[in-house]
Amino acid sequence: MIIKSLKSEQRSDRQRVSAQVVWEDCERQDGEIYFETDVSFAEALTCNPHSFLVACAVPAMHYGEKRISIDAEICPELRDGLLTALRWIKHWQYPPSKLLPRIEAKTRSNVSTSSFNERAGMFFSGGIDAFSSLRSNRLNFPATHPLSIKDGLLVYGFEIYEPRIFKLVFQSFSKISEKIGITLIPVYTNIYLNFRQEDTANKFDFWAYEFMGAAFAAIAHAFTRRLNVITLASNADIPHLEPFGSHPLVDVNYSSMDLRIRHDGILLSRLDKTSLVADWAIALDNLRVCNLIKQYRPGMLNCGQCPKCIKTMLTLLAIGKLKQSHAFPARDVSPEQILKFAQIYDAYTESSYRELIPLLANRGRHDLVKAIESKISSYHNPAVSWKRRAWQFDNRYLNGSLRRLKAYMGGKAKILSGGRPS
Repeated sequence: MIIKSLKSEQRSDRQRVSAQVVWEDCERQDGEIYFETDVSFAEALTCNPHSFLVACAVPAMHYGEKRISIDAEICPELRDGLLTALRWIKHWQYPPSKLLPRIEAKTRSNVSTSSFNERAGMFFSGGIDAFSSLRSNRLNFPATHPLSIKDGLLVYGFEIYEPRIFKLVFQSFSKISEKIGITLIPVYTNIYLNFRQEDTANKFDFWAYEFMGAAFAAIAHAFTRRLNVITLASNADIPHLEPFGSHPLVDVNYSSMDLRIRHDGILLSRLDKTSLVADWAIALDNLRVCNLIKQYRPGMLNCGQCPKCIKTMLTLLAIGKLKQSHAFPARDVSPEQILKFAQIYDAYTESSYRELIPLLANRGRHDLVKAIESKISSYHNPAVSWKRRAWQFDNRYLNGSLRRLKAYMGGKAKILSGGRPS
């Protein structure tokens, strides 16, 4: 892979930095990758080669590129860290025979600290992880501390991929940004959109288990004119940390001499985080946990029916806060909703539901306790557990070959029966 033609330009009402990517060892289409922000934040955006190198490293390994070449100087700290991050991802997700791409780039020989900023930011989505990380920061760090978060980056091109929806979300959080004490900065990028369609067919495995941390870090490096510390909110606590694309063993390795990356929130369970957010009225009323973005409407960014909504609503109900929140379309959860929509897919989500049982029992909601116990029982069903272990083996040692074969055979069966492959 060759990264070349780095440039910065203004396009209409946005400032853009971009680079051309040439694939050498796989049959992917060459093209441009970019990072953009509104012109009002143009001075914060920099054409940093670190951004493009970090954005390309994991995809290069995933698709079998032998090298990553960029004609620019990079920080030796980042170079070593990037190789460490790739090694972790390889160890977790690939067979030992998987090769790491070589990094072909000059290293910086001079270090200047004259332009270093003392400003911290975070990636702000409006979810439980993000709001709890921000709330914890506000409670633990005085405003004058260098780790006190001042900016929140809201990203188009990862989970939100429709311009109309992004505008709706950005406008919603802009209304409360001053009250929660951050400057909200919009970011637009295509570094994941280039892979999203095929990753959707694979249940977002590439994003979740490989690319997530690198993608956020790549954006952060593009804002080093403004930020020197960025916080990524963890999605699990220490007892339930598993191999994942954003992980405390991985994310920090995307740091450089001018950017420190923090993986935050691993000391708190899901219940701890939700309780922290629920005691902050502005956050309780403005939570956005739902990924079904096509169902968003002005004033309501949660559908109230998807797995994420059900889990959050149930947790708020367990601590007596759901009726106080205006972020959801309902003030209660039924056993039928739990049985239909709740999902338990790993030890962390199981713990997130299991820790609600005594709280709900104390509130006399034995109907909900029974539904949760039924879902946990299904999760531990031997047939389901066997399928989960087979998927893990296929993902790590066979690089998804069994999953792709199953999809292919399913398509062939539809053709033979007179149908069309999906």
